[in-house]
Amino acid sequence: MIHLGTLNTLEIIREAVQGLYIADEEGNEVLLPNRYVPENFKIWDKIEVFVYLDNEERPVATTDKPYVQLNDFAVLRCNEVNDFGAFLDWGLVKELFCPFKEQAFKMKPGGWYLIYCYIDEKTNRLVASSKTNNFLDNNKLTVNEFDEVDLIVSHPSEIGMNVIVNKIHSGLIYKDSIFKDLSIGDKLTGIVKKIRPGNKLDISLGQIGYRNIEPNAELILQSLQDNCGYLNLTDKSNPEEIKESLQMSKKNFKKAIGTLYKQRLIDIKPDGIYLV
Repeated sequence: MIHLGTLNTLEIIREAVQGLYIADEEGNEVLLPNRYVPENFKIWDKIEVFVYLDNEERPVATTDKPYVQLNDFAVLRCNEVNDFGAFLDWGLVKELFCPFKEQAFKMKPGGWYLIYCYIDEKTNRLVASSKTNNFLDNNKLTVNEFDEVDLIVSHPSEIGMNVIVNKIHSGLIYKDSIFKDLSIGDKLTGIVKKIRPGNKLDISLGQIGYRNIEPNAELILQSLQDNCGYLNLTDKSNPEEIKESLQMSKKNFKKAIGTLYKQRLIDIKPDGIYLV
């Protein structure tokens, strides 16, 4: 079966004036236009293509790789807006359409927007939606506390940053857990810090509790090595200084240097910490 909106590996079955006809194992055919025909090919060769609908709503193949595929998220640039909606650059000749009803905020040419790509059941076309929360579901969680998860930064809130968790759920990183600049669309790894009532997910960009000591200790050791064995930081340093230097909270910093001191890897003095 040829799948719309995804990469397909198909077989070249015949050559035509307009390009190559390629097919799946069931004999379903699609045209690969001349502009995408490889320089060297043989009948029965297999080729990986992306399939979508052309301007006349017919399935067509391309060897170009889009910036987003079916049932996935991406940040795309808006190229044009007309009376029907916005047209987004997704790396293909025909732009990806986002109707007005699927825009969380009215899109403008030149703007960048986090979108979800799906198939419109009425038209069978691939379309975009910036109302990404509509495609997330926390009713039945597939994650547990302390699980490592993949994140996509979604949008800010008054108390932190909303994130997409494993492309399935919504989650939140609180402001006091953010120690670096985040931009919409950033892809990160995090930890499920807590599951609150209503299956609300609290996410941490670091590991939790004692799991957090080891990576932070390694980071401090690396920083000491990069700075000739000395850091002008102590357990009495301002939290903002620690955050700026090491991208971690003062609490985690104190835990980490405590561990390193017990292991006799560092010396803690009034003016800073020293590599032993």
